[in-house]
Amino acid sequence: MDSLSKDELKTLMQKHEGLCISVFMPTYRTGAEIQQNQIRLRNLLKQVESKLEAAGVRTQEIEKFLEPASALINNILFWRRQSDGLALFIAADLFRCYRLPADFDEVMVITDRFHIKPLLHLLVSKVPFYILALSQNDVKIYEGTKRSFRELEMESIPKNLNAALQYNEPEKQIRFRAGTSTGGNNVMMSGHGADIDDTKENLLKYFRQIDRGVRDLLKNERAPLVLAGVEYLFPIYKEANTHPGLIDEGIAGNPKGMSPDKLHPQAWKLVKPYFKKDRNDALAQYRQSSGTGLTSKDVMEIVPDAYHGRVGLLFLSIGRQQWGVFDPQSGKVKLHEAMAPGNEDLLDLAAIQTFLNGGKVFTLPPEKMPDEAPIAAVFRY
Repeated sequence: MDSLSKDELKTLMQKHEGLCISVFMPTYRTGAEIQQNQIRLRNLLKQVESKLEAAGVRTQEIEKFLEPASALINNILFWRRQSDGLALFIAADLFRCYRLPADFDEVMVITDRFHIKPLLHLLVSKVPFYILALSQNDVKIYEGTKRSFRELEMESIPKNLNAALQYNEPEKQIRFRAGTSTGGNNVMMSGHGADIDDTKENLLKYFRQIDRGVRDLLKNERAPLVLAGVEYLFPIYKEANTHPGLIDEGIAGNPKGMSPDKLHPQAWKLVKPYFKKDRNDALAQYRQSSGTGLTSKDVMEIVPDAYHGRVGLLFLSIGRQQWGVFDPQSGKVKLHEAMAPGNEDLLDLAAIQTFLNGGKVFTLPPEKMPDEAPIAAVFRY
């Protein structure tokens, strides 16, 4: 798998039969170094075998247990398509393999639950933004994060201007060319059977249909939306737009010449300040809510509330851990001084539960944490 959905994460977090083995490793995408991928996985699985043997597990059981992972070592097709990191989760009742855009350290953990801490930064950086590539002849929308980028399917929208207006006659085609007009625009519009006012009105009709499709796709999301296309279309689309996240800046150029590899870094450069503002607004909300009962820096209070979906904003200090155990049935939290069999990092647990329940998670340097605490939260109610 090349992505990690909320449903997949929920599956990993469930209690599984017997031991749970978690393996993380960096991978090379191309070049002579890709041969190291297979060698690294083989060595990590040998470490797993040694740990299981030391725990008294019989050789035959180990081989059966690791069979799905071992089969990957000599799978040439599998290694031809890699991302930046590989994550394997192995249990008696489950095997999952993820090729993810994350530069993992080599990690191998055997316990009674899957170790998902290395996935945390992926979840935090998974806040999306969108790019709408516009032209008279084509419309595409892309979903991006800091690390990933993909095209989305848009239903119930016209694929081009002619389809939107149901124009079939050549004389009604609208053409644009660069130039100078008395109104100050750097574009002149012409067409047979339509004057300039009609041309703009036709574009507005086209863009309003696209806007409805974007609204249906994004629902109530307020994620940043970046326009890409010929620059003179931007003000016309903004007139039709109803998405609250549309940003002022756009990516100017012919969409046909814009590959996803070029669009992604340009768009990220534009939306990065908006995500920084989102973090600063969240910190301001924490400060404003302090003393009202809607904030906390107590991990024993935050973890159960995150599990039950009460946490809207969560802040975590980078590099900090708090080991312990959370019992979902009783809602009680027990703190431990150090990592031990059966416990987990409660800060990560709070982050993942907040993410699964639709809250926002921010990781910050210790000196920028609210009240200089390792964890802090703003409750929804």
